[in-house]
Amino acid sequence: MSFYQNTGAAVSGADHRRKWDVNEFQAKANERLAEEKATLEAKKSKEKPKGPKPRRELLQARDEKVDLVSKVGKQVTINKSTATEESGGFYCELCECSLKDSINYLDHINGKNHQHKLGYSMKVKRSTVDDVVNRFAAKKAELLQKNKMKDAKEEEEAVKEEQAKMADLRRQKQEIHRKRHHKEEEEAEGEEPEDEMAKMMGFGGFNSTKKPR
Repeated sequence: MSFYQNTGAAVSGADHRRKWDVNEFQAKANERLAEEKATLEAKKSKEKPKGPKPRRELLQARDEKVDLVSKVGKQVTINKSTATEESGGFYCELCECSLKDSINYLDHINGKNHQHKLGYSMKVKRSTVDDVVNRFAAKKAELLQKNKMKDAKEEEEAVKEEQAKMADLRRQKQEIHRKRHHKEEEEAEGEEPEDEMAKMMGFGGFNSTKKPR
C-alpha cells in the first residue's frame, strides 16, 4: 500500500502534493487552546484563592526587643541530625526558615510575607493633629519625670556628701581632743617628781610661773 493510501490523501491528475483536512486540524487546534486556557485558569485559581481578601491590621511598632546578640561568641556543633532551628544563624519559627546573618534576619521579619503571616498589612496609620499633640505631651511628661528623678538623685548625693563632710569634721575634732588630752597627761606625769623632791628637802614647792590648771 502506498503512502497516500495509508494517509488517506487522494492523488488527482498530475498533482502529487499531500492534501490536509483543514476542519480536522482546526478542531485539534481549538481543543489544544481550550486545554491550555483551562490549565492557566486552574493555576491562577490556586495562586489567588476566591473570595474577599482577609482584612489585615495596620502596621504597628514592635513591642518586644529583637535578640541579635545572645548567640554572639558561642560555638555550636552541627551534624546531620541537628535540627534546622539549631543549625546556626537566626531561625524564624513563624515562617520556618533559617537565615545566616542578622541583616537578612531583620530584612525578613520586617518584610511583607512575615508581616502578612502576623496579620499586618504594610500600611501604617496616618497620624492626626491630636495624635501628634498627645505624643508631644507624653514625651514632655516623660522628660519632666526624668528631670525629677535626676534632681532627687542629685539632692541625695548632696546630702550624702554633706554627711561625709560632717563625719570627717567630727573625726578631726576627736583626733585634736585626743592629742590634747594625751599631752596634758604627759605634762602631769612630768610635774609629779618635782613636787616629791620639794617635800623631801623641806620646801613647800619649787617656785614656778606656771599656773595650776
